[in-house]
Amino acid sequence: MVDATTAYPRGVSQSTSDERDAVLDVARRGREAAVVLRTLTRDRKDAALRAIADALDVATERVVAANADDVARAVANGTDPAIVDRLTLTPPRLHAIADAVRDVAALPDPVGEVVRGWTQPNGLQIRQVRVPLGVVGMIYEARPNVTVDAAVLALKSGNAALLRGSSSAYSSNTVLVEVMREALEAQGLPVDAIALVPGTTHKSVKHLMTARGLVDVLIPRGGASLIRSVVEESTVPVIETGVGNCHVYVDEHADLDKAVAIVVNSKTQRVSVCNAAETLLVHAAVADEFLPRVLEALRAEGVTVHGDDRMAVHAHAAGIGFAPAVEVDWADEYYSLDIAAAVVDDLDAALRHIRRWSTGHTEAIVSDSASAISAFIAGVDSAAVMVNASTRFTDGGEFGFGAEIGISTQKLHARGPMGLAELTSTTYVVTGDGHVRG
Repeated sequence: MVDATTAYPRGVSQSTSDERDAVLDVARRGREAAVVLRTLTRDRKDAALRAIADALDVATERVVAANADDVARAVANGTDPAIVDRLTLTPPRLHAIADAVRDVAALPDPVGEVVRGWTQPNGLQIRQVRVPLGVVGMIYEARPNVTVDAAVLALKSGNAALLRGSSSAYSSNTVLVEVMREALEAQGLPVDAIALVPGTTHKSVKHLMTARGLVDVLIPRGGASLIRSVVEESTVPVIETGVGNCHVYVDEHADLDKAVAIVVNSKTQRVSVCNAAETLLVHAAVADEFLPRVLEALRAEGVTVHGDDRMAVHAHAAGIGFAPAVEVDWADEYYSLDIAAAVVDDLDAALRHIRRWSTGHTEAIVSDSASAISAFIAGVDSAAVMVNASTRFTDGGEFGFGAEIGISTQKLHARGPMGLAELTSTTYVVTGDGHVRG
């Protein structure tokens, strides 16, 4: 059996220098594995992915037992229930993860895809071709599903994955990586294509963030403080994922039945995720008709509203939990059954509010007006804009990517749900026939 902790040299002390050496050793071995991965055929990669999916199904009891240890520690430490939910793996959740791996295997291989090509007047043929990034480091919080998502997306796109999850998910991540490495070994592939980064303190994270030349890119996935720390401290290039202060705007021309369903789903379908709605904005022209209906529906789901003075009147009438909104409420990512809500005078007021408070993740408009929809799309600057659809659809699986490695809120290289294509770079292949430049 391949032990995930073979990424941790046995007997290494926890001194800073030894821990740094251990991290760099994992990175070097990942780099060697990446040399093999970049030349694999699609058939080899897909066979490995299917083997990983099958292995996860077989190891369900083993994984869930390890996860139970993490969950028990989290509960004992008083961890927020929303974070505990993110941490928890049940048999149905693990089987869904395995199915997502199979979905990734069924997707086209991005490596070798010709992005564009042309022939110059002098006869030179130029093609821009997708190639793997190389070694991808993931730094993430209590989301053991990310361990699998990141590993398999990296493998399919020809990259080695270095995984640094939080200490709160250590037991789960250790077993998940063990299972995946065992599957790689059975397929005759380098096990170091998937590896845990040693250490459970910020020091090991720091060593990963400064492994420039060994690690090609880092992708942080988690709360604002984690992302900010990686962006500010890393010497390795970073693809910034972002927190999700997502807005739903109900326009004066909205179908109110659709609007109720979209607001409730956006907020309550799963509260502990970054694409859950955190703010509701309602056009004043429909507020008197719409708010009693939506607040009643939200009350039934146990939601508390943090609102302005105009919202307070409707909230009290609906009997829903209410708190006067302070400035932080408009910026907060609640991860709970709480939502900030305001009545706005018009579309422009909604756009001003969103531009001030949005994290650039996802905004939604509910409207039957083509002009309002066009103005909303043009007026917001976010990775995803939903038109008459729940914010919960900003997701790699829902976009047809099989899984996602994160949702990028930056504007360079990748933006929005990051699938296989976003884990590649490009090479220009220039073909001549004895061409020399005069």
